[in-house]
Amino acid sequence: MFTDRRHAGRELARALHRFATSNPIILALPRGGVPIGEEVARALGADLDVLIVRKLGAPTNPEFAFGAVGEGRTVVIDDQIVRDLRIDDARRDRIITAATSEIERRVDVYRHGRELPSLQGRTVIIVDDGLATGSTAAAGIEVVRSLEAAHIVLAVPTGSSQAVNALRQRCEELVCLEEPPLFGSVGAQYESFPQLSDADVTLALQSSP
Repeated sequence: MFTDRRHAGRELARALHRFATSNPIILALPRGGVPIGEEVARALGADLDVLIVRKLGAPTNPEFAFGAVGEGRTVVIDDQIVRDLRIDDARRDRIITAATSEIERRVDVYRHGRELPSLQGRTVIIVDDGLATGSTAAAGIEVVRSLEAAHIVLAVPTGSSQAVNALRQRCEELVCLEEPPLFGSVGAQYESFPQLSDADVTLALQSSP
C-alpha cells in the first residue's frame, strides 16, 4: 500500500537507481503515471516525457479493456476478450477510432504536436501507477519498440500477478514493487488516489528539466 503516487514514485526510483548511469529516458503513461515519472526522473537525473496510450474499453464496461492503442497508431488487441464479449468488427473499429482521436488530442495538448524524442539505441523506462489488465502498458511497449529503443524497462509500483506475468515477455525487464494477491484495482493500492487533469500533466512536463 502506498500513501500516494509521489510516495510510490520515490519507492520505485530506489529500485531503478542502477539505471542512472545508462542515460535513460523516463516515459510516463498519462495521466496517473506522470507524478511517478517525475519522482523517478528526478532521482535518476533523467529526461521525462509522456507516452500517450489509450485503453480500448468494452462497450458495456469502459473500464474493462480489450486492448489499447498508442502513438503511431499502434494497436494491441486481446482477441480472446473480443470473442468472449462478442464485440463485432464495426464496433471494435469505432472504439479504436475514438481512442486514436483522443491520442492525437493529447499529443497536441501535452506536447503541442511535438513527436517523441528519438529513442533509438536508448534505455527507456516506461512508468505507470499500476497494472490491472496490462493492455495499456503493452501498447506502450510496442510503441517504444517500434522506435528502436535498445533496452525497454516497464516499472510500476503495483500490479496484478496476471498482468505482470504477461508483460514480462514483452520487455527486457519489468520492475513491480508489489503484487497483492487480491489486487482489485490500481486505486485500491493507494491511500490517496485523486483523478489528474491535463493541466497536471502539462505542468509536470513544463517543470521537468
